[in-house]
Amino acid sequence: MYRSFIKRLMDFSVALAMLAVLLVPLLALMALLAAANRGTPFFRQTRPGLHGRLFRIVKFKTMTDETDERGELLPDERRLTRVGRLVRSLSLDELPQLFNVLAGQMSFIGPRPLLPEYLPLYSAEQARRHDVRPGITGWAQVNGRNSISWERKFELDVWYVDHLSFLLDMRIIFLTLAKVVRRQGISAEGSATMEKFTGSGK
Repeated sequence: MYRSFIKRLMDFSVALAMLAVLLVPLLALMALLAAANRGTPFFRQTRPGLHGRLFRIVKFKTMTDETDERGELLPDERRLTRVGRLVRSLSLDELPQLFNVLAGQMSFIGPRPLLPEYLPLYSAEQARRHDVRPGITGWAQVNGRNSISWERKFELDVWYVDHLSFLLDMRIIFLTLAKVVRRQGISAEGSATMEKFTGSGK
């Protein structure tokens, strides 16, 4: 009952309430990021959701579009703005995903939606992370986030799929708040974000 109906109802209700309460701060943050990025405050990208169906995720943009002499984007750590670094460290870049939650493309809690190019790289077991809606935060995020390996992250994602419950979701919410306050696991070691997944060799 919780997995099939109550979870979705709670997602929709809470997302709607949060957008109403946070409207003014969101508009202020949009203006600040637009100035820092010298352009749009939003980052949109196609991601796989429930059962691998593609959708457009929306986040606050924390990097510029600066390129090198060959026209290729500079490394993440060089494009990450000061404002963007602060926004990312506080996980405020995730707030626009409330619209994805309203649309039913995401949940508050679930495996993070990754890149479509990773789909053929998953093992059959890893691909089970798509048996539930992706989330703004999840079991892997509160157990290391970007500081753990891809393989460990997928193990945690699949564990969540198998153990999804109201009590587990509440635990993840409280642990997420603690992680945000402590600013833990934002980046992989030696990188501003997370290195790309290239397969597990399974």
